[in-house]
Amino acid sequence: MLPNRLECSRDAGHEFSATAPATVCPHDGAPLLVRYRGTDMRRDAVAARPWTMWRYREMLPVDPGEQPVSLGEGGTPLLPLANMMSDLHRADIYVKDESQNPTGSFKARGMSVAVTVAKRLGARSLVAPSAGNAGGALAAYGARAQLPVRVYVPRDTPAILIEEMRGYGASVVLVEGLIDEAGRLAAQYAQENGAFNVATFREPYRVEGKKTMGYELVEQLGRVPGTIVYPTGGGTGLVAMWKAFDELQGLGWIDASRPVMVCVQAEGCAPIVRAFQRGDVSAQRVENGTTRMWGLRVPGGIGDRLSLSALRESHGHAIAVSDEVAEAAMRELHECEGIDATEEGGATLAALRSLVASGVELPSPIVLFNTATSFKYAPR
Repeated sequence: MLPNRLECSRDAGHEFSATAPATVCPHDGAPLLVRYRGTDMRRDAVAARPWTMWRYREMLPVDPGEQPVSLGEGGTPLLPLANMMSDLHRADIYVKDESQNPTGSFKARGMSVAVTVAKRLGARSLVAPSAGNAGGALAAYGARAQLPVRVYVPRDTPAILIEEMRGYGASVVLVEGLIDEAGRLAAQYAQENGAFNVATFREPYRVEGKKTMGYELVEQLGRVPGTIVYPTGGGTGLVAMWKAFDELQGLGWIDASRPVMVCVQAEGCAPIVRAFQRGDVSAQRVENGTTRMWGLRVPGGIGDRLSLSALRESHGHAIAVSDEVAEAAMRELHECEGIDATEEGGATLAALRSLVASGVELPSPIVLFNTATSFKYAPR
């Protein structure tokens, strides 16, 4: 259903209409969150619908009869680690395999909703910064919506990802620096040319698409997961799922139980991990952040407070792993389970191993997230 309002994530007293394009809170620059009023979404009705994320449309920002800009996103499998559980001394570990989304990554979820709303509210063109997968998804959904797209990416982004964006018709601008510099240029372009900026947390609707990962987990498991291990760049997925569980409780689908949230970042670029370990409420930018895990090469962002809040409210953990350990774990998932994991997906397995080895007790069941297909990454 259409949102009742948009609410500032830092000060709930700052409320805004959802009937016009929105970016961040004009008072404090914080991300805006979508709020609904008086919504009912029956589980039996949802169960009869196609297995895509739009089965949850009562809790997504569309009119009852509106056709979203969709390529069939969501409805990804939850795969047990059938062959590795004895090695991990657990019998309750799953991988949520987001590689099976359109454009090969979880970014399809957020871009489907963001482009749907932007088109309905009159956007004439779209722009965003990207480390790779978000740009590919935006380019595809922009093509589907017949809206021009421009993407700003770091110059050393793998060529196959840049080719994907251009293949869907997007204009791609190569940037000297990391994704935050790309974000600055994208924001400047939006201001000067009237394009709508769909950068991470710079508009409220990518979160709405990503939250459906949490909805699906509850349907697939029949309960709230005990632990979610999530590779964290900008943090949209982490924040979005935390929002999803609150909404599901409000709908009567679950009780007050919540998963332990585990944030996984790269050792060379770990702003959330460092802030969590220091006890800070916000993260400091990592200067010269380096990692081969392109989706995790995010030196800072405006979603840091929300990510840290979700981790602490869940009594969670934040851990950084090396590129080498993540790559080795990725190859294990390929060879032992047949799961098309990226290094970011491998990082969650590596992080789980590290936590178990250090004696951390993690409640069951445990869900690792693989966020994209390895086919989109440059060969090593």
